[in-house]
Amino acid sequence: MRNNNRLWRWLGLIFVLSFGALGYLGWQIYLTAPPIPKAVVTTDGEVLFTGEQVQLGQQAWLSAGGQQLGTVWGHGSYVAPDWSADWLHREAVALKQLRTLEQAPVAAALSATDLAVLDTQVREEMRRNTYDDGAGTITVTPARAKAIREVAQHFEGLFGTEPGLAKLREQYAMTEGALPEKAQRQALAAFFFWTSWAATTNRPGETHLSYTSNWPHEPLVGNVMSTSAAMWSMVSIILLLAGIAAMLWLHGRDKHEEEAQLPAVDPLLGAKATPSMKATRKYFFVVIGLMLLQIGMGAITAHYAVEGQSFFGMPLAQVLPYVVSRTIHTQVGIFWIATAWLATGLYVAPLLSGKEPKFQKFGVDLLFYALVFVVLGSTITGWLGTLQHRGIDFSFWLGNQGLEFTSMGRVWQLLLFVGLLLWVFLLGRALWPALRKPSETRGLIAMVFLSATCIGGFYATSLTWGQHTHYSMIEYWRWWLVHLWVEGFFEVFATAVVALIFTNLGLIRAASANRAIIAETIVFLFGGILGTLHHLYWTGTPTSVIAVGSVFSALEVVPLTLIGLEALQTYRRSKDVAWLGAYKWVILSFVAVGFWNTVGAGLLGFAINPPASLYYVQGLNMTAAHGHAALFGVYGMLGIGLMLFCLRGLYDRSLHADKYLKPAFWSLNIGLAMMVFMSLLPAGIYQAWASMSKGLWYARSPEIVHSPVMETLVWLRVPGDIVFAAGSVFLAVYAYKLLRPQGRVVAVPIGAATAKR
Repeated sequence: MRNNNRLWRWLGLIFVLSFGALGYLGWQIYLTAPPIPKAVVTTDGEVLFTGEQVQLGQQAWLSAGGQQLGTVWGHGSYVAPDWSADWLHREAVALKQLRTLEQAPVAAALSATDLAVLDTQVREEMRRNTYDDGAGTITVTPARAKAIREVAQHFEGLFGTEPGLAKLREQYAMTEGALPEKAQRQALAAFFFWTSWAATTNRPGETHLSYTSNWPHEPLVGNVMSTSAAMWSMVSIILLLAGIAAMLWLHGRDKHEEEAQLPAVDPLLGAKATPSMKATRKYFFVVIGLMLLQIGMGAITAHYAVEGQSFFGMPLAQVLPYVVSRTIHTQVGIFWIATAWLATGLYVAPLLSGKEPKFQKFGVDLLFYALVFVVLGSTITGWLGTLQHRGIDFSFWLGNQGLEFTSMGRVWQLLLFVGLLLWVFLLGRALWPALRKPSETRGLIAMVFLSATCIGGFYATSLTWGQHTHYSMIEYWRWWLVHLWVEGFFEVFATAVVALIFTNLGLIRAASANRAIIAETIVFLFGGILGTLHHLYWTGTPTSVIAVGSVFSALEVVPLTLIGLEALQTYRRSKDVAWLGAYKWVILSFVAVGFWNTVGAGLLGFAINPPASLYYVQGLNMTAAHGHAALFGVYGMLGIGLMLFCLRGLYDRSLHADKYLKPAFWSLNIGLAMMVFMSLLPAGIYQAWASMSKGLWYARSPEIVHSPVMETLVWLRVPGDIVFAAGSVFLAVYAYKLLRPQGRVVAVPIGAATAKR
C-alpha cells in the first residue's frame, strides 16, 4: 500500500509538471506564431491582400472542406495537394520565369552561371523577411507581386468554375464551385499565400530558418531540413533505445509475483444485469451500425483517389462528395469507438459496486438518445452544409468546421460536452459505493473514475478556438483534443477497465494490477502529454517544440514494447481453463490490441515521429498507414473486446453464436494488415521518395498521386477492404443472433448475486 501511495504521488507530480510545460509551450507558440499582416503591399504601395482577407480566407477554406480537402502545413487529407507547398512551388516557379525574362527574352541565352545566380536571387527574395512590425505590412517587389497574382488566379479558378481546371479538380477529388462567392475565393488566395510565406520567410533573427522550420521541403527556395531537426532526431532514437533497454531491465529485475490461482468456475457467471446495465445493450448495436457506416464511407473515400468525382462511373460526388465521405469516415470512427468505451463504463460501474443508483437506467437511456441526436444531427448538417454551400457561419456553428477528427459544428461540440459530463456523473454515482469501500481493487476503480473525469473535462479543449483564432493555435488546441483526449485519457480509462476485467475473472491479482496500472499510466503520460508536440513541428511553432516533442514522443513508444507480450501471456494462461473459453475472443481482442500497439502505434508511429522523418513524410500516406493501424488496430479492437465482454454478461450464454466471432476476429485483423502493408505503407514509401527527391509539392502532385504506381496501390486496397468488411459483417451477424427472444437475462441486483458466491 505504501508503494502504491508513492506511485500515486509520482503520477500527480508528472501530471502537473507535464501539463505545466505543455501550457507554457502553448504560450510560446502564441507569442512567436507567424504574424498576420494588416496588408501585403508592393514597393510601389499597391495593396495585394489585407489582413482581413487572410483571416476570411482561413474561414473560407475550412468551410469548403478544410482538412478534408488537402492540407495546410501538412495536416488533413492526401488526394488534393498541400496548399502551402503547392502555392510555394507555383510562386517560386512563376517568379523565376519572370526574373529570367527580365534578363533574357530566351532562357537558352543564359549560361549555367547566369541560371545559378538567378536561382540564388529568387531564393533570397522569397526568404527575405520584409514584415514591418510597426506598420504591420509585408512588402514584395513588383515582380513577385505579378507572380503572386498569377498563382492567385489559379486558385480562384480552381475553387470556382474555371473550365480549364476541370481535370485538375477531378484529380483533386474536388467538386466544381467549392467556394461560390468570388470575395471568398480571393480571400482564400490570401490565406494560401500567407501560409506559404510563413513556410519560406526567415524568422526574425534567423538567417535560414522559416516560421515553419523550413517545412515543406522545397529546394527552389532553400527549404531544407534544419540542423535542429536532424540533431533532435538522433537524440530521440538514442532515447528510444535507452528507454526500451531500461524498461526491459527493470521488468527482468523485478521479482515476478506468484501467478493468480485461477477460479474453478467463472466468477461472473452468477452476476445478473441491473436495469441500467441492460440499458447499455442498444449502445453496442449502434456501435456495430456506425462501424459498418465507417467502413462503407472508407471504401468510397479510397476510391475517390482513382475517380475523383465518381464511384465506378456513377456521379456519386454530386450527392456525396469526397469532403463529406471522408468527414463521415473519420468522424464516425471516433464516434463508434468512443461509444463502445462509454457504454462499457456504464455497464461495469454497477457490476463493480453491486449497487444500482436510483434513476440510473433513466440517465443511461437519456444519454443514449442524446448521443444519437448529436451523431445524426452533426452528420446531416455537415453533409447539407457542404453540399449546399451554406457558408462560413453555418459551417462553424452547425456544419463541418473542416478540422480532421473534430469536424462537427460548435453547437454539436457543446452538446457532446454536456453529454460527456452526464456520462461522468452517471459513472461516478454508480462507482461511488465501490470507491468508498476499502478493497484490493479500489485503486483500479479510482483510476477508472479519474480518467473518466479527464475524458469529460478535457473535451472542453474542443471549445477553445473560435472563427478568428490564429491557425497555429487552432492546431495546438486541436491536438490537445485528438492526441490527449483520444490517445491519452481514453486509453488510460480503457486500460484500467481491462485490468478490472482480468482481475474479476481471476486472471491477475488485484494488488499486482493496482501497481501495474499506476506505473504504466505514469510511463505513458510522461511521454504522452508532451509527446503531443510531435504533431506541431511545422505549424508555425518555435524550435523548442521540435526539441521537446521529439524527445517525449520517443518515450511514448517505450511502454508499448511490453504490452503485446503481457497480453499474449494472459491468453496462454486462459487456454488452460475450460470456463475461460467463453471469453476467448474478448481476450484475443486484447491480444490484438497489444500487437497493433507494438506495430501500428509503436513501429509505424516512430517511423514518422522523429523530426528528420516527419520533415519529409508529413501529409503523405506514411501517416495514413500509422493512423489506420493505430486507430482501428488499437482503439477499435479495444472497443470490440470491451463490447464482447459486456454482451457476454447482457445475454444468456446460450444465445452467443461464437462461431461467427472467429471469422470476424481474423478477418478484421488480416484485412487491416493487408490494407496497411499491401497499400498504404508502400504508397507512403513511394511518396516519401518523391518528397525527398524533389519536394513535398511533387509527392502530392497529380503526377505522383495519379501515377500508375499509386493507382495500382489504391486498387491493392480492395482485397484487404473486402476481407476487413467481411469481418464486420460476421460481427454484425453475431450481434443479430443475440436478439433471439428466448433465454434473456432477468434483472437481479448484482450485489445479491455476488453475496451468494
